[in-house]
Amino acid sequence: MSPIEEAHRILTPVQIGQKIRRMAYEIYERNFTETEIVIAGIVGEGYEFAKRLSAELNRISPLGVKLIELRFDIHAPKQSYIEFGDDDEVVLEDHVVVVADVVLNTARTMTFSLQPFLQKGVRKLQVAVVVDRSHRLYPVSADYVGYSLSTTINEHIQVILSDPGKEGAYLL
Repeated sequence: MSPIEEAHRILTPVQIGQKIRRMAYEIYERNFTETEIVIAGIVGEGYEFAKRLSAELNRISPLGVKLIELRFDIHAPKQSYIEFGDDDEVVLEDHVVVVADVVLNTARTMTFSLQPFLQKGVRKLQVAVVVDRSHRLYPVSADYVGYSLSTTINEHIQVILSDPGKEGAYLL
């Protein structure tokens, strides 16, 4: 049996959609004076989440939404160079940037993914996650959270958005 088959689903696709819609409204409420914001998804499922969040923001608000993908090795982030997807010339100066990922656990990956934005002169840097586990090793917290869940250190959360047959959040 695969780990997903043995896992407990904690969020269904419908519930994930509802949480993304709520987070989009929160982002719009906190940034309604902006004309454009940037949604930066961390490579993999984080980018899929960012695409859905961007689509929902486009649906509910007049904000211009620029979507970018943060590409780096998420298993060795401090040794990786972070690329901004296909558009390394993206304008970030004086923009609001929301960095999106599916799970915030120790905040290690998120800490490294925020670093290049600090050098770009962004006006505001925010974080959105589907699931927040709260096992922080780094002082990063999410501004927009779909679901907060207390887990043991041995438990794992996997969020799948890119496979329609397995879509959901799972406790492993």
